[in-house]
Amino acid sequence: QVQFVESGGGLVQPGGSLTLSCAASGSIFSIYAVGWYRQAPGTQRELVARITRSGISNYSDSVKGRFTISRGFATNTVNLQMNSLKPEDTAVYYCNSNPPGAGDWGQGTQVTVSS
Repeated sequence: QVQFVESGGGLVQPGGSLTLSCAASGSIFSIYAVGWYRQAPGTQRELVARITRSGISNYSDSVKGRFTISRGFATNTVNLQMNSLKPEDTAVYYCNSNPPGAGDWGQGTQVTVSS
């Protein structure tokens, strides 16, 4: 089973930026659309961005215009550039196929937006 590994989270002030990176074994990114998901305490995991095999991206309304998902073909990663971060973006961020299930959920990476 494919394992996803997320990295790049941290503590950032409101208005700041972070770039998350998602790595996975094999050539899964060339087979499936990939999504970045997040889960805040007490809430369900939600999809915030996805990118198809052909590079078409979609975003949830809550992050549209602030987040950018992209593929790093040379590094076999899927990245999430997050700008103008807000406290409500605080969550554990995960990547997986979209729809999820092509691989196991990783441990995620914590993003905390706080002054």
